[in-house]
Amino acid sequence: MKYGQIRKYDVANGPGIRTSFFLTGCDRNCKNCFNKDYMDFNYGKVWDELASSKIIDYLSLEEVEGLTVLGGEPFENILGLSEVINKIRKYSQKSIWVYTGFTFEVLANIPLARKLLEQIDVLVDGEFIEEKKDLKLKFRGSSNQRIIDVRKSLASNEIIWLDGYK
Repeated sequence: MKYGQIRKYDVANGPGIRTSFFLTGCDRNCKNCFNKDYMDFNYGKVWDELASSKIIDYLSLEEVEGLTVLGGEPFENILGLSEVINKIRKYSQKSIWVYTGFTFEVLANIPLARKLLEQIDVLVDGEFIEEKKDLKLKFRGSSNQRIIDVRKSLASNEIIWLDGYK
């Protein structure tokens, strides 16, 4: 698994001050993707213990509200990402948001993806669609994308939007 960048402080990809990292590799090829460089699975640095330690250290900071994972496509790096999230969860219970072009319904029916969903709090799902782009939307680029409360959605077996974001 490779990553393009780690941000100690990120205020654009979820509420409050968050730490974020951008994985590389994506086969979706959304029109006008904002991270074209990160579509390449060979781009960036190989994830290692130093990267995990850095994330864990940043999440220990009082001012950091949580972690956001973007891409590329995080769910096309599912084995590596699951390992990293499991390690992070041993040290931090702060909220974890993951952005994906896949829909919740698809991911919830793939055993490995479902296991990862069980470890996160919020999923921003759906491909970016240029024709549905809306700059007024909070934490998403197009109106088809949803900000899903993963734990409530898994428990109820229906999509539950995160409070305040529908």
